[in-house]
Amino acid sequence: MENKINLKALVDKRSNKVIFIESDHAFVDVLLSFLTIPLGTIIKLGREHSVPVEIGCINNLYSSVEEIDARELRSDACREMLLLPRNAAESHCKNLVLQIDHNAKPTQYFVCSRYCLDTATSKFFSYYPGLLCVGCMDTMHREISLSVDVASAFVKERARLLITDDLQLISPFCTSIVSLFTKLGVTNRNTTEELNLNIGVDEVMNLLISSLVSKTPLTETLLNHKPVAELNHDNNYQVVHIDPQTEGETVLMEEDNISIKLIISKSKNIIKDGSLKGCIDQLYWSVQDLDAQYLKSNHHKEMLLNPKLVPGFCHNSLLEIEEASYYYLGSGLTTDSSLIPSNRSSESFKIEPTDHNSSARGFLKGPAIFTVTHNLVIRPISTIFELSVLDELNVPFTDIEERVVLMGKKLAPSLLVASFASDTALTNAFISEPYQE
Repeated sequence: MENKINLKALVDKRSNKVIFIESDHAFVDVLLSFLTIPLGTIIKLGREHSVPVEIGCINNLYSSVEEIDARELRSDACREMLLLPRNAAESHCKNLVLQIDHNAKPTQYFVCSRYCLDTATSKFFSYYPGLLCVGCMDTMHREISLSVDVASAFVKERARLLITDDLQLISPFCTSIVSLFTKLGVTNRNTTEELNLNIGVDEVMNLLISSLVSKTPLTETLLNHKPVAELNHDNNYQVVHIDPQTEGETVLMEEDNISIKLIISKSKNIIKDGSLKGCIDQLYWSVQDLDAQYLKSNHHKEMLLNPKLVPGFCHNSLLEIEEASYYYLGSGLTTDSSLIPSNRSSESFKIEPTDHNSSARGFLKGPAIFTVTHNLVIRPISTIFELSVLDELNVPFTDIEERVVLMGKKLAPSLLVASFASDTALTNAFISEPYQE
């Protein structure tokens, strides 16, 4: 029988919108887990639950990774990292009352044939088979069993919080509740009603997607007020992006900038709003401001506010996303250094990331040239493909021009946000940037 969580909702009868819901720790933990789920996993879950994931260009990006030739990738593990990404907080989400990733396989761990994980001075393991062990440079194919610290989820068991329609977490004793009523124009109890609601996995999945594209996800999910909001799809912003990848094995230039060539429609050089469509950021800021009495520890808060990659993930340094630090205690793993005995140095327990060389070079073999369309469809360089894109967007040859831009650590996050806030991500991220002739 499917698990359910009971929620008590206060609803504005005039607008048929949720004012706030009351819940214990079970639902709050599920909600906070949204901050730890990678975008690739959200796309996968949407397909499994038959929930349309209309989040910017992310679907196109995901499909491009599915279709890319294996010969273009540095290893077989690279595709799995992108399509089935792992996050360092996953062990804390395995005991949630509602599991949206019901098809998730048990976590696997791999070591080299020399078992460098067990050595006294160096300990190496991987979530993905086939990566190189830094200790001996052998491939890590041997699967082992490991236990991971599981202090189930994030908030204390007796914690009770109010959750607004836009996913702000509010203490029941907070004076901001009055301002919430004032903001919504609720002047007395006669215009409100209480509802008892039971939600399951399907509702949680819809709430996850709504949190990324809607400002009122609780109303849409719990009251069926309207379907999940979709982004507009139009052809007003025409951009084809060609990445020449610079020379040899060196992808990053001075100050970690990447040189990018853009082919742009001159007549449709317009910028569209690239701000977040949903309210997942409100949930993030609420956690940042949440009183320490509600969370299990500072470590749990850090997992939500600064989610990290698992060791050995082949990432690019431009986004400056950190790998989690793992510590090996007996036969188990932990990401919480406070669990290490006070008379021992944490460095003696620390597990080093695997495959340093791969991490520095990313997912694709190089040097290589790819075409990326304005909505993040990626293909190996092809003149025919580029011409077909221009035909599809109805852009004549006389209306195109080339620009060269540099993408560094300031611009890379803008492209990331644009990829799930807009269906014309490259236009939003690059078109207003200064360029070189």
